[in-house]
Amino acid sequence: AIYNFKGTGVLQLPLQIGDVVHILESCEDWYKGYLVRHKGSEGIFPKSFIHIKEVTVEKKRHTENIIPAEIPLVQEVTTTLWEWGSIWKQLYVTNKKERFQQVQSMMYDLMEWRSQLLSGTLPKDELKELKQKVTSKIDYGNKILELDLIVRDEDGNILDPDKTSVISLFHAHEEATNKITERIKEEMSKDQPDYASYSRMSSSPTHSLYVFVRNFVCRIGEDAELFMSLYDPQKSTIISENYLVRWGSRGFPKEIDMLNNLKVVFTDLGNKDLSRDKIYLVCQIVRVGRMDLKDSNSKKYTQGLRRPFGVAVMDITDIIKGKAESDEEKQHFIPFHPVVAENDFLHSLLSKVTASKGDSGGQGLWVTVKMLVGDGIQTRKDYPHLVDRTTVVARKLGFPEIIMPGDIRNDIYITLLYGDFDKYNKTTQRNVEVIMCVCDEEGKVMPNAVCLGAGDKPVSEYRSVLYYQVKQPRWMETLKVAVPIEDMQRIHLRFMFRHRSSQESKDKGEKNFAMAYIRLMKEDGTTLQDGIHDLLVLKGDSKKMEDASAYLTLPSARQHIENKGATIVRNSSIVGGLSVSSRDAFYISTLVCSTKLTQNVGLLGLLKWRMKPELLQENLEKLKIVDGEEVVKFLQDTLDALFNIMMEHSHSNEYDILVFDALIYIIGLIADRKFQHFNTVLEAYIQQHFSATLAYKKLMTVLKTYLDTSSRGEQCEPILRTLKALEYVFKFIVRSRTLFSQLYEGKEQTEFEESMRRLFESINNLMKSQHKTAILLQVAALKYIPSVLHDVEMVFDAKLLSQLLYEFYTCIPPVKLQKQKVQSMKEIVRSNLFKKQECRDILLPVITKELKELLEQKDDQQLQVQEKKYCVELLNSILEVLSCQDPASTYHHIQEIMVQLLRTVNRTVITMGRDDPLISHFVACMTAILNQMNNQHYSVYIETFQTSSELVDFLMETFIMFKDLIGKNVYPSDWMAMSMVQNRVFLRAINKFAETMNQKFLENMNFEVQLWNNYFHLAVAFITQDSLQLENFSHAKYNKIQNKYGDMRRLIGFAIRDMWYKLGQNKICFIPGMVGPILEMTLIPEVELRKATIPIFFDMMLCEYQRTGGFKKFENEIILKLDHEVEGGRGDEHYMQLFESILTECACQYPGIFNLVESFVSLVKGLLEKLLDYRTVMNDESKDNRMSCTVNLLNFYKDINREEMYIRYLYKLRDLHLDCENYTEAAYTLLLHTWLLKWSDEQCAPQVMSTEFQCSQTYRHLKENLYEKIIEYFDKGKMWEEAISLCKELAEQYEKEVFDYELLSQNLIQQAKFYENIMKILRPKPDYFAVGYYGQGFPTFLRNKVFIYRGKEYERREDFQAQLMSQFPSAEKMNTTSAPGEDVKNSAGQYIQCFTVQPVLEEQPRFKNKAVPDQIINFYKSNNVHRFHYSRPVRKGSIDPENEFASMWIERTSFVTAYKLPGILRWFEVISMSQTTISPLENAIETMSTTNEKILMMINQYQSDENLPINPLSMLLNGIVDPAVMGGFAKYEKAFFTEEYIRDHPEDQEKLNRLKDLIAWQIPFLGAGIRIHERRVSDNLRPFHDRMEECFKHLKVKVEKQYGARELPDFDDKRVGRPRSMLRSYRQLSIISLSSMNSDCSTPNKIASESFDLEVVLPKQVKTESEETALQINPHSEVKMRRSKKRTKRSSVVFADEKTAPDISISDMKCLSRKYEFMSDTNLSEHVVAPQKTSVLKQMSSVSRSMPTIPGLTLSISPVAPDETIASHRLSQPVFPSTSDGDKKTFKKKKVNQLFKTMRISKVLEDGKQSVEHHFKSSSTDL
Repeated sequence: AIYNFKGTGVLQLPLQIGDVVHILESCEDWYKGYLVRHKGSEGIFPKSFIHIKEVTVEKKRHTENIIPAEIPLVQEVTTTLWEWGSIWKQLYVTNKKERFQQVQSMMYDLMEWRSQLLSGTLPKDELKELKQKVTSKIDYGNKILELDLIVRDEDGNILDPDKTSVISLFHAHEEATNKITERIKEEMSKDQPDYASYSRMSSSPTHSLYVFVRNFVCRIGEDAELFMSLYDPQKSTIISENYLVRWGSRGFPKEIDMLNNLKVVFTDLGNKDLSRDKIYLVCQIVRVGRMDLKDSNSKKYTQGLRRPFGVAVMDITDIIKGKAESDEEKQHFIPFHPVVAENDFLHSLLSKVTASKGDSGGQGLWVTVKMLVGDGIQTRKDYPHLVDRTTVVARKLGFPEIIMPGDIRNDIYITLLYGDFDKYNKTTQRNVEVIMCVCDEEGKVMPNAVCLGAGDKPVSEYRSVLYYQVKQPRWMETLKVAVPIEDMQRIHLRFMFRHRSSQESKDKGEKNFAMAYIRLMKEDGTTLQDGIHDLLVLKGDSKKMEDASAYLTLPSARQHIENKGATIVRNSSIVGGLSVSSRDAFYISTLVCSTKLTQNVGLLGLLKWRMKPELLQENLEKLKIVDGEEVVKFLQDTLDALFNIMMEHSHSNEYDILVFDALIYIIGLIADRKFQHFNTVLEAYIQQHFSATLAYKKLMTVLKTYLDTSSRGEQCEPILRTLKALEYVFKFIVRSRTLFSQLYEGKEQTEFEESMRRLFESINNLMKSQHKTAILLQVAALKYIPSVLHDVEMVFDAKLLSQLLYEFYTCIPPVKLQKQKVQSMKEIVRSNLFKKQECRDILLPVITKELKELLEQKDDQQLQVQEKKYCVELLNSILEVLSCQDPASTYHHIQEIMVQLLRTVNRTVITMGRDDPLISHFVACMTAILNQMNNQHYSVYIETFQTSSELVDFLMETFIMFKDLIGKNVYPSDWMAMSMVQNRVFLRAINKFAETMNQKFLENMNFEVQLWNNYFHLAVAFITQDSLQLENFSHAKYNKIQNKYGDMRRLIGFAIRDMWYKLGQNKICFIPGMVGPILEMTLIPEVELRKATIPIFFDMMLCEYQRTGGFKKFENEIILKLDHEVEGGRGDEHYMQLFESILTECACQYPGIFNLVESFVSLVKGLLEKLLDYRTVMNDESKDNRMSCTVNLLNFYKDINREEMYIRYLYKLRDLHLDCENYTEAAYTLLLHTWLLKWSDEQCAPQVMSTEFQCSQTYRHLKENLYEKIIEYFDKGKMWEEAISLCKELAEQYEKEVFDYELLSQNLIQQAKFYENIMKILRPKPDYFAVGYYGQGFPTFLRNKVFIYRGKEYERREDFQAQLMSQFPSAEKMNTTSAPGEDVKNSAGQYIQCFTVQPVLEEQPRFKNKAVPDQIINFYKSNNVHRFHYSRPVRKGSIDPENEFASMWIERTSFVTAYKLPGILRWFEVISMSQTTISPLENAIETMSTTNEKILMMINQYQSDENLPINPLSMLLNGIVDPAVMGGFAKYEKAFFTEEYIRDHPEDQEKLNRLKDLIAWQIPFLGAGIRIHERRVSDNLRPFHDRMEECFKHLKVKVEKQYGARELPDFDDKRVGRPRSMLRSYRQLSIISLSSMNSDCSTPNKIASESFDLEVVLPKQVKTESEETALQINPHSEVKMRRSKKRTKRSSVVFADEKTAPDISISDMKCLSRKYEFMSDTNLSEHVVAPQKTSVLKQMSSVSRSMPTIPGLTLSISPVAPDETIASHRLSQPVFPSTSDGDKKTFKKKKVNQLFKTMRISKVLEDGKQSVEHHFKSSSTDL
């Protein structure tokens, strides 16, 4: 598919880009077909969306196999991209940015390369390189993404495990892993981005640099010569020939057809050049024209002078070393640097410029550069598009590191260095030009013998660059002299020196003023030595200078004069008109690169031995001191000379030993690392040039002599060298013999074989020798003998040769040189000889014997590592060879290995550590042996065991080893192919051995329980191993394994089933031991396998039932094991159904057991459901769900009485709580463990232990430890009351049972601390939330259930709800608090309802009729509760718009939870819900009593703390007394104290009295408050206070008149620290009147119940600031601040602590006005009605801008005037736009700068200095 296709119709098949479809038929514009990766989905799709691919179809029996016709690599790229694509998306989701981008760029690369591969337009070399890049990228990507390793052959194609031997596969894996590891190292270091080419470069001995000159931009105006070369700045030397480009004055090359063809390859660069610190590409520019560019272009100026112009330099070190990308497309600019002064030498400028960077002004060269691998010939083959016949080759100055035979070269490089010329009679220094030519002995100039640079035609004479008026010119110009070899003897070089003038007229008259010359050959026939030569400058007549006879008699160089004495100098002052000038000097250097000319006298003597035969012996001996490089250079000539000497003295043996030694010396040289590349040269020589037919006889004779001498223990100096050179000696022998046979048609064959045999006997004698000196030679012989086989075999009978080798090895004493023997054997196995069956027949027994001895040695461990390595390599090589041969020819050989070595190898594997580096080699070796054994082999092998106990031992150890290897794979996890092959081999072996067990160990007499047990455990380990769990793999991997190996689990699963049923009577031995393993097997998600194996369970039950009448053992085991298995990720719903159906079906046939099975099945089903739930949520983000499921399991195990499991899950639950810092819940959880323990000194039973407290020995000890831990948790959770009760229990034990008073004292100190904490440390009350989960979308443990959650400290409902919703992202939030209908409960979605509920205080009999401090009571208000209320207002009857109190009813829902909170969870399920309604009058009573409580509580606070800010008190009192806003009980009076109401509700009389009583009691409370206010008020608020007092007087008069007077006793108690004085007095006073307040009057005698609502909140150490002043609050107050009441965020009407029916305790009611006052708890949308008239609120909101939110503070504004709207709102609601959520969380540091504004107080309380901290958890403040 090339587009996405959304299939809309029924029959349409939706497609995604890249989907592969198989087309079945075509119709008009549509195709019909199916998806290849999901054959089930079939349909039609448009043709235009599809791109047709070529395929080939392979038919196998019934199936068609369709193979895409693309090259395999393209297919691989495609599947790789698919696989990476899905991982790439996951990386995005998990937000792994770096890896995501890395994968993305790799995928882009692969896509780009894939299209290049598909284009089919790449040249061969690029295609090869691209393939390598692609495979390398894929392998690297797979490694970092932790996918499977792909193994390939040399061409990069994926290896097929079926067609590859196990050993080759293993080696391929190893290689691939190493490659990738290297690659990753490279990626990490990022030094070499183009690593593939770098590694290829470092492996090749020679390299070339390709340079293409694109353009030269430079303003010259004359012709120029560009000399390009490679330059080493550290040594300041040019290292290559110059490439010369002649550039015309018009700005393009002089030969115009060269314009786009200026290409050069600098060849012969070796690894030494690559390792130079720096290499530059330099270009020296010489202009050809006038002396000075400023001279005008007229005729009078001399033309054609070569003048220095400048240089261009580029650093190419990185390109040369392969660190920088070298690309033939990328152009580099090389900036140009001109000469500054006329006497600036170009060479000096080079070193200056390489050191500094200057500005080129845009002038310079444009070139492209690429590094090529190989020498000149190789590059032309590999890079035909770059290097062709026209490309210029510039060679290195000097030889390459390897001189190939046939590379004939005769170049002499001359460098003009520098001169020193006196001006003699001139006024200024001369402008010296050097003219060089090559002359013969008669002085004739040899034409075209000088080459200025590569790419230039040769010339007859050379003119140097001209430096203007310089006494000591430094030219540093290199040229090449190339003359035929035969002329070398005759020629010399002649240098003429001439002064050049800028004026043409003068210049014509100038003659040569001096000369110099040098011969190229010395008298002794050797060539001129390389290096610097100081030539003598000859002066005199310029005519004479051209006369060779005149100057050749003179010395040419300074050292000659010194040699011949000083006489000449005097005499030679004038010879033939020429004299040696002592004031002038001239230096040149020469370098000879010739494969024909030598500078070594000894070597020359040997090469030309016929000229002086008398010196032959001396020269042969001298050869050993000749420099190796010289010998190697003339290798062919030297060898020819040696064999000629041998052949021409064939009838005597006088030179034989000398020649033999010389030959050994040469072969030894080539073995040296420096010349190792000459091996090929030597091989080429032997094959192509060597022609000495009789040499073999002489060579064999000398060799035998040496061997015999040594084996006698006599001194024979060259023997060691000879043994090292054995391979080539034999190559010469064999080649010579072959030539001889060809020439004489096989004559003397028997003699030859006989002498060969004798030669081997001599070697064998050497091996037997016991002499001290022989040991080293024996090692050498073992090492080098195998290398001769390849050649000897060509001319000698293979079987005979094997026999000789057999003797060679057997004549070494058994325990001597074992390591060397094994290494030597390894080489033999790798030779062609071993591929022949008849040779293996002879050699294999020796080898296996040797291996067995070595592997079974128990000696020195350290030695063994190395030896083991050799052994395993040898064995692997043998198996490798055998796997490639025809099975018929290897049958006996495999049998030999099997019988001798299989068990040895197995034992080696068993004894080796799993981290041993060799373990994987041995395992591969064992796998290979088993793989190559056929059925016949297995049978034979089993028969080799003499007794059945031996066989049992073997099977046992094999099974244990297999199981161990399956459990701890010795291969890296990404070696998928290797693991699968190993599995396949193991599977076959297990099945074969199982057959043996059935035959030999099944019958009663022979039954081997342990063996069968091991078999079952192994088989189950095999079936459950990770690498076979196909369903866990990606689609691509699943297909790959399925197609290649099938699902092996089914095969072994069926085998296990069959084996089980064969057991018969013996089954009982395996119950319950085998229950776990069989369970593991049945849990594999493969349907057929499950159906086949689940019945085994029934068989087990039946078996146990018949034996014992029940199957308890089985049941216990399965429950225990099921827990582990499911938690480990196995099992699913489908398994549960199968388990149930299959077992029930099986049981139907056995009525006796049916009921037992049925109950067992339902038990397991229940457990499975809970375990699956548990497992599902264990990976869940939500800790809550994890806790719920853990508790479900806890309860389940408790019900079925499985203590051990119960405790296990208790600790899991505890850990989950600790993670969330739920210390209280963690404590309650651990408490459950203690309930299982008694205080006794008995030993602990193992099932009640937990791993954490394993040190505890006795029950008492364990329980003590647990109590300490629990007390610690309770302390952290501030549940000191609970901690104290445990402390008391411990104290009793310490005091009365163990009498440990020391611990008792510590315990009591701890208790005291807890009591103190209760009184002094503030504990915020948690909120409780009801949460309903409705809809079928929730898991079963939540579905359609309501839970009460205990909030955390200061947790707002909004935060709680947001967190709840985040766990169920797809759930909908319900905006109603009423229970939903059935439609919602049965819908498929998820609906969550969440609202705040109030806990109901449980009755505390011990507090009855006692005055209890608030700190103590407050704890019980929100702890140990299981009843909760939720209230919402409803309207009934006619509504009085003036006074809505009359019709305001409250609907109250009560919830009862399953357990008390807090408990082992932070939430519990609601088990019952009920609803009641509260009449308006009861509501009024609740509200009124709340207000009274509030006044009372505040009075207590102000009494106990002198430093509290006055504002909250002002606000509270003023709100009640000020008639302007007073509406509180005036409203009630209007509503209830009317004749009409009393007439209609006669039953409410008592309640009305109670309300009046409350109103009457308000007055003394207010009076007390006003008295405190008076004492505290500041001067600026005095008028405010006076006004309030005035109002109070009127109020008091009115109330006392109507309802009677109440009086408080004097409570001005100065004990500030006891905040309960007033409460006490109030409570004692008011017992009667308060008891009358209960709404349901059934039990009026419940006294002071409401007091539990009263809360004293002591001030926190707070520093509150207003805009101008800061009040200092008592810093000593230790008491922690209570958060101000936040409940009102959620409700305007809060019945926090209402008791159940009989005792309603007065809760945090507000003074309510209209319907807006009854906003429901949940702040839900349906209730948010905007008030009609918000006059007061508007005024309020203007104030509230300076009033940060007081969480939980609700203002109820109750004006007297009946027509004014009264509204009560949470400050955090939108009506107060200025309050923000920001403060809600930071409550602890709330700075409230509050200004109060009432309708009557026109100015804001004068200055807002009083900053207010609300300490009270008050729900309404009446203004």
